[in-house]
Amino acid sequence: MNFDIKDIDVFSIVNIALDAGEKIMQIYEEEFEVEYKEDKSPLTEADRAAHGVICEGLQRLGGNELSFPILSEEGRSIPYEERSKWETYWCIDPIDGTKEFIKKSGEFTVNIALIHKKEPVLGVVYAPAIGELYYAK
Repeated sequence: MNFDIKDIDVFSIVNIALDAGEKIMQIYEEEFEVEYKEDKSPLTEADRAAHGVICEGLQRLGGNELSFPILSEEGRSIPYEERSKWETYWCIDPIDGTKEFIKKSGEFTVNIALIHKKEPVLGVVYAPAIGELYYAK
């Protein structure tokens, strides 16, 4: 695949992060249950909802030309044998800081990065509880 970072509008990714943050904050304001993954790390409805928003948004980007695999902390486990062959992929953490989300400290972020040839080439970090967003391309 011939990939050019110029083909990706960073503001499309910013909007996906904002949408995920909006969904997260709806749940943040309510009562929610906490589950635990096999590794004993917490998982909430907000983690799952943000994962869905981000994955759907990324899959809609630019059709097949910009359709890259997604590696997500909340997604299915992908064997290293498979993902080691990916030249370009999205690396996401729908809620980085789930423990802080659960404590309602406001100290958590939505993270979306594009990795190309093992290097990050685009990144968005959004802290929805405090309304701060950073991006780079």
